[in-house]
Amino acid sequence: MKTKTAVVLFLLCSLGIWAQEQKMSASEVANFKATVEKESRNIKSLKTDFIQYKHLDFLSKDIETSGKMAFKAPNLLNWQYTKPYQYSIVFKNNKVYINDQGNKSTVDAKSKMFEKINKLIVGSVSGNMFDDKEFDISYYKAKDAYIAKLTPKTATIKKYIKEVDLYFPVNEGTVSQVKLIEPSGDFTRIVFKNKQINAKIDDSAFTN
Repeated sequence: MKTKTAVVLFLLCSLGIWAQEQKMSASEVANFKATVEKESRNIKSLKTDFIQYKHLDFLSKDIETSGKMAFKAPNLLNWQYTKPYQYSIVFKNNKVYINDQGNKSTVDAKSKMFEKINKLIVGSVSGNMFDDKEFDISYYKAKDAYIAKLTPKTATIKKYIKEVDLYFPVNEGTVSQVKLIEPSGDFTRIVFKNKQINAKIDDSAFTN
């Protein structure tokens, strides 16, 4: 009986281990980075739908919003929320253009903080972040994805972000999910759907 119990416990532990994330080996990291960097170099534009989940510890259910995102190299970016409200943020020419249900405003993005935020967002979308000196990066593999975990080095970013997790489906070089973890433990998870790489995007898509 004891033997059977021991076998069951061993199997359960083994299943638990394999269900969790595992650190990638040096050779796996090298192959993964090469795949992603090759893909990133070829991305001239990207359109995708997204669903965003905001997790707050004091709420029993995550806050869900959705919309569309458009990116055009080198640094044009438009996040457009469509449900449950209309809200868009455009990064263009060192400025951030905000349209909050018709109420428009502009923020100068030349500050170091906005530069870092813009770089973080663009890098997250394209997956081109592995040479960034602002983060320590560790690499993991799960059942159906590779995960790059970025930990900020600077106090400025640490104030707002504890960790950024980028999820890449196995054998793909573009990001499928981004998880932004705050110092409090609350986090935002963004899931990309219906991605179109190098589809034609007019500059008018970045007018707010």
